[in-house]
Amino acid sequence: MSFITVKHINKTFKVPLKNSGILGTLKSFFKRKYRYIKAINDISFSIKKGEIVGYIGPNGAGKSTTIKILSGILIPDSGTVKVDGLIPLKDRKKYVGKIGVVFGQRSQLWWDIPAIDSFNLLKDIYKIPNEEYQKTLNELIELLNLKNILNIPVRQLSLGNRMKCEIAASLLHKPKILFLDEPTIGLDAVSKKIVREFIKKINKQNKVTVILTTHDMADIEALAKRIILIGKGSILYDGKLSSLKKKYDYLRKIKVVTKDKITLNKDYIVKEEKLDDGINFTVDIRKIEINEFIKLLSSKISIIDIDIDSGNIDELIVKLYEDFKI
Repeated sequence: MSFITVKHINKTFKVPLKNSGILGTLKSFFKRKYRYIKAINDISFSIKKGEIVGYIGPNGAGKSTTIKILSGILIPDSGTVKVDGLIPLKDRKKYVGKIGVVFGQRSQLWWDIPAIDSFNLLKDIYKIPNEEYQKTLNELIELLNLKNILNIPVRQLSLGNRMKCEIAASLLHKPKILFLDEPTIGLDAVSKKIVREFIKKINKQNKVTVILTTHDMADIEALAKRIILIGKGSILYDGKLSSLKKKYDYLRKIKVVTKDKITLNKDYIVKEEKLDDGINFTVDIRKIEINEFIKLLSSKISIIDIDIDSGNIDELIVKLYEDFKI
């Protein structure tokens, strides 16, 4: 059964046009011209409870517009949205208690006061009972390692620590759905790992449904098994990330360090390059699995060392964009 159902939603924005200079400003004041931008074009999808879905696409594709409609900030021009039996805008009071939202470039924390004061204020806004709030807060402090930064004004926190506080703030009321828009933007490798592991943990333990929009494809690979690709306001692909990899990311470079000589005239060998200390193979993994290839090599030569290129998710997405001409 679907937890989130989106059916045939459309959204067009009316944008005023303005010529440059004082004369252009005066003309625009008396005779305003507009252009219409179709941000969302007949989008439909459904998401099950507890799924982590990567919602991806280039800038201007319609990702943020979709998230704003799902979170109840925007009204679609047409179509319907239902989340856990509620219509986001119509049932707004009930609905906001079920969702958590993290925008990587916007803050829900007050900059001039410590994060703990913002947390306490959110407790009152969401009317969280004291005992439940304290228990949840303690869990978040431990899981996200917030103990030493809670009493520092938010504006003095590093970006990584601020983002961890943003995520904690969005989860204090134990939402059923978490919308993450660029949650790891600007974070260092250590902070990214902490955030990703935490998202996986709350998804597994609490069955929190997560919709993740990001340009960091490493986030998608680490968290989402399913992706929805949007381009020019329309859904272009909805399915497993593993299926995309089979279609667009099927070549693997395997460097074998060996003193032995071998030539494999097989259809799964795309390229074979001799090196001073071994051989570089480019293998089509649609035709042979890596472990089978290594087993075959081991039966024919003595392997000193082996290095396998696991593929690049960024290159995969670039190929996908090229294929759909977006």
